[in-house]
Amino acid sequence: MKATYHKHILDFKRASGTSRGILKTKETWYIVLYDGGKRGIGECGILRGLSYDDRPDYEERLRWVCANIEKGPEVLWEELKEFPSIQFGVEMAFLSLEAKDPFVLFPSKFTQGDDAIPINGLVWMGDEVFMKEQIDEKLAAGFDCIKMKIGAIDVEKEFALLAFIRRHYDASKITLRVDANGGFAFAKAKKILTQLSDLDIHSIEQPIPVGNWEQMRILCEDTPTPIALDEELIGIVDVIKKRELLQTIRPQYIILKPSFIGGFQGSEAWIDQAEALGIGWWITSALESNIGLNAIAQWTYELKAKGPQGLGTGSLFTNNIQAPLEVAQGTLKYNAQTDWDFKIDELCL
Repeated sequence: MKATYHKHILDFKRASGTSRGILKTKETWYIVLYDGGKRGIGECGILRGLSYDDRPDYEERLRWVCANIEKGPEVLWEELKEFPSIQFGVEMAFLSLEAKDPFVLFPSKFTQGDDAIPINGLVWMGDEVFMKEQIDEKLAAGFDCIKMKIGAIDVEKEFALLAFIRRHYDASKITLRVDANGGFAFAKAKKILTQLSDLDIHSIEQPIPVGNWEQMRILCEDTPTPIALDEELIGIVDVIKKRELLQTIRPQYIILKPSFIGGFQGSEAWIDQAEALGIGWWITSALESNIGLNAIAQWTYELKAKGPQGLGTGSLFTNNIQAPLEVAQGTLKYNAQTDWDFKIDELCL
């Protein structure tokens, strides 16, 4: 068995805003395995400035993985705990290698094209006009769950956009989620939670910065708007620490990004802890290319995840890998009649 790694820079069709700044490109890396006539591919998706493994020795670690690929997925996963996105890429690559079709890691009705995954429509931060355009597009495209990133423009203008949706669609028609990316101070967050409840908001992701467990616990304890932890999960690799965080904060939901928290195995450890405490969860991609998104979607379906998932990011890039994944009427589908426009062998040369 041999392995190689390859860098790919994804270009956004339009610069996309979060409370952390504007994203114009997205760095990703592919790990390719080849064993005789079989090939496998995994994606290590990293977000500079946010990923736990955003480190200067990242590429050096990829090189080490390829030199030690014979150790196998279990041993490598344990030795890569400081590099959750590489854990995920390795995990994915071995599943791909073992599969009959390297792009079908979890065969199901989803990969056969007979079922779909409900997803939320993502509205990125920007000026008021741009955000309104996105909202109109998502509603016209048939989404019944919209997620809006907040904290970039005047909060009152953002609330006006949410109120615009609510005037036309009540909570039985359109589910609204918001994502603050840790953008509010504690006192401000308390006011925001009350204001959001007036608009029947489903949940808010990460209202305050990470690491403030006691403040987050206070918010979650008596919040009129359910709170979902997102960035708070990043960097917590020990199961005991996972349990401690959830028992301390007691959020209403957690959000799982496999690239950030150790792939499928790391995510399932969070799910086990959450379900033991009655905490809800859903899964979100982290701006992977269609290689990673495809694996996450298939795994999500395998888990029978409930409600809309955050898997609609494949169309954001100008140079994504052409894949059978399609977004239609607020769902992600796998068109089994469409081929991948990606030759793994070309990366193996």
